[in-house]
Parts: sequence; C-alpha cells; structure tokens
Amino acid sequence: MQLSEYQWSGNPRGMHNEGAYRPINYDRLTSLHLGWYKMVTGGEEFANDCVWMLSQNITPVVRIYRPSPGASPPNDSNYNQWGKYLGAGVKWFEFFNEPNFPDPEWPENMKSRVNAQNFDEVIKPLCESWLMFAEFIMNKGGYPGFFSLGETSGVSGAIQWMDALLGYMRDYQRERFAKIIDNGLWWGTHPYALNHWYQEVPGQPSIPRSPGEYDGVADGWHFEYPYDPYTQSYDPGRTVFGNTPSTPYGDPNGITAMGKAFNQRLQEWFGAGPLPVFGTEGGIYPLPTHDAQQPDPRFPPYDRAAHAEGTVAMFNWIATKSEPWMFGLALWKEDEYYNNQLPAIDKMQSVAQIPKGGKWPTNAVRPKGPGPVVGEPTFHAVILAPGLDPQWFMEAGRSYWNTFHPIVTTVWDFILYIPYDRSLAATVIAPPDLAESMKKVIQKEYPNVLFDLILTGDTSQSLADVLNARVWSNRRFG
Repeated sequence: MQLSEYQWSGNPRGMHNEGAYRPINYDRLTSLHLGWYKMVTGGEEFANDCVWMLSQNITPVVRIYRPSPGASPPNDSNYNQWGKYLGAGVKWFEFFNEPNFPDPEWPENMKSRVNAQNFDEVIKPLCESWLMFAEFIMNKGGYPGFFSLGETSGVSGAIQWMDALLGYMRDYQRERFAKIIDNGLWWGTHPYALNHWYQEVPGQPSIPRSPGEYDGVADGWHFEYPYDPYTQSYDPGRTVFGNTPSTPYGDPNGITAMGKAFNQRLQEWFGAGPLPVFGTEGGIYPLPTHDAQQPDPRFPPYDRAAHAEGTVAMFNWIATKSEPWMFGLALWKEDEYYNNQLPAIDKMQSVAQIPKGGKWPTNAVRPKGPGPVVGEPTFHAVILAPGLDPQWFMEAGRSYWNTFHPIVTTVWDFILYIPYDRSLAATVIAPPDLAESMKKVIQKEYPNVLFDLILTGDTSQSLADVLNARVWSNRRFG
C-alpha cells in the first residue's frame, strides 16, 4: 500500500484515552480538534464510540488490554472483540505493548530473561504470536501495527529490539511479513520527546531561544531530534542509530527518530516502504506541577506555559515539516491533561489543527450504514429472505404488524443509505438453510443493526405462533 491509500483523518493531533471501561467524553475530542484517539480497551466496550469518532473524522486506534501477556498469542476472545471494532469501521490496531519492558508486560518467571538477545524465549515467540494477530487484522481489511517499543537506549535498547524483531521476520518469515507490508502494516512508536525540541532564535537554526519567548503558532520550531541543527552543532553525524562515540547504542528520543529507523530498515532489509508511523503514546510529557523540567541538560527546560506552546507547535510541525510517513501521535494521556488542568488544553482548543501536507484526505474512514441502537431503534424493518412472499407474512403476522407497524420488505440494500445518526432493527425471517446467508449480508456487513432472526417452520402457522407470542408479551424483538 502507498501512504495515500491508508484511511485516516489527515489530522496528526491525537490523544490517548484514560483507560479501559472509562467513559469517553465526546466534547473533549471535538474541542481539542483531534484527528486520532488511541484507546486501551478491556474488550468491545468502545465499539459504538468508534462509530461516532469516525463520523467526526477522528481515527480510532485500538489495543485490547492483556495483563502481563509476555509473548502469548491471541485467543478467541481477542478475535471476537477485534471483529466488533472492525465491524464498527476501525482500521488501526495494536497487539503487543512495549515488550522490551519486563515489568509489567511479562509474567514473573520471565522478567529476568527479557532482552533482545533471547531468541528462543522472547524474540521468536513474540514474532510468531504477532503474525497471528497481523494476519487476522489484515485479512479483515484492517491495519496491523508492528510492536510498540519503549524508546530506551543502551545495549538492549529500542534500536536493538527493533532490529531483533525485524531480523526475525527477514530471516524466518519473510514471505508472510512481506504480504503484511503490502496490506496495511504500520508502526506504532512511543515518541516521548523529553526536552529534545526548541524554537530557534530567528534566523539562527542551531541556537534555541529562551522558553519564555516560545510562540506555538510562529515558525522556527525543531522536533527532528537527533537531526536538528542544535544537536548536530555539538555532535556532528549523530543519528537514531548512533554513529558517534557518544551514542554507541543509538539515540531514539525524538518525535520521528524511531519512525525513521523503522523505514530505513524496511528499505534496507525488505526493499519496501515508507510505511505510516503513528505515535500511539508520547509527545511532550505533561507537567503535574509548575516546576520546570530539564531531563536533558543540553536542551532548554520547559514549564507548563512552554509545554502548551510546544504541544501545538509539535502537531503543526508534524503536519508541515516532518516526513510524509509521520501521521501523528497520541498525547499521554487524557486524564493527566485534564486532572492537572494543563494550559495545553486551552491552547489546543484555541488553535485549529493544520492537516497533514496542507490538505484533508478524500479517503477518510466513514462508518457504513446506520449507527448503533441506543434505546429504541429509529427504524424497524421485517426483512424476508429470498423466496418468501410478503402476503404470506401478512397472513401470519397481521397481529404483529398491527401492534408494531414495521416496514416489510424483501430487499436489504436500503440499509447502506441509512445515515450513522439513525439506527435500525431488522427482524429477519428466513428458512434454516438461508439463515447463515442472511447473517452474512446483514449482520456482518452492518454490525450496528439490531439483528433479530426468526427461523420459519413448514407452515405459516408456525410463524404466526412466534409472532403472536411476541404480541401477547408486548415484545417486539426476540
């Protein structure tokens, strides 16, 4: 797939949710001008919310939470839950989260053995389990995300983990991985920028201005660490892979650093790419207090005001200055921004987001057919399977029709034209041999439809018995 073929909002500004089962505040998502919303879910609880997000041109990203999964493969529950999100229109999925961190991602008996050099117990089983996830998502029309890594440095840092995981695919599963590359692969990075960003003194790219002078909507911002002019002025030649004596194991702590490394390896080892990169958590780490932060003493510190200016500048930089494959990132995380009343909230609300590349895409994901049923459905239709006569239904179901007044039809293509802000319940009447076919063309194609199946017997009386029982109990659906 080409970058232009991926369906997304075109808006790089994203946020990570508070956590599984926590209600989603729709007003926050729209007021912040978000284009992405990353969700950790406990199951399928956010499927209906995803329909709404897509209607607002907000791209949902889903990872189903698993406690200390280690390298375990997906189970039947995962497949069913992914199916719900796929049915709601979701395209972007993750599976493993920071497997390079022993705690909390691995069970207790494995924590001491988790490193990028442990091929048999770590790298191989991780890759084999990931392939099961990726092929399921790919075959359903979704986009599987490659391993999201904690962007550490050192002898078993993020670069070493990336090379070990991609190296396994290159050496042992090349054909399977190549097919995924061609059909929706992307990489979810975790780009925590630390204080590796600045706004230059006008006309002097290698000199950061004072943080008190930062202006989020003005020019001169640099988020390309370690390739920024300031870094290159004191350590020429530094890259994400290292390449200088001071960085023997690489330097991954920039907004696009690991994405650059990923796409470079794809080209070198697979002759492929570039592929999309989306930071599923990261950004400029929020400040719970008013104390300034300076994790890297070489770069200027930032306080809450500078954090706000830098945040809006970062998203506009991604939209206008970063590589075409950088699709954005989700800030970590919603509750920290709101509970700590960060000035970045007001700043994002007041500054509309620039689209990636200066224009909105024409192929953004839109939900197909009606939205989810909340309370009573907007419409109720009785849909008769092929071969069944409407007059036959009216003879058997006169009392049911007089009570509930459904639409009665032998076609179902009208469902496609019901807008997302309306809902539908379909009472489908079919003989047993057509039941699965009707499920496929209605229930699987339009998962938001309330699918109410009645299997016909040999006579109209058997149908009348079912429908009359509903009337007597004042129960429209089975």
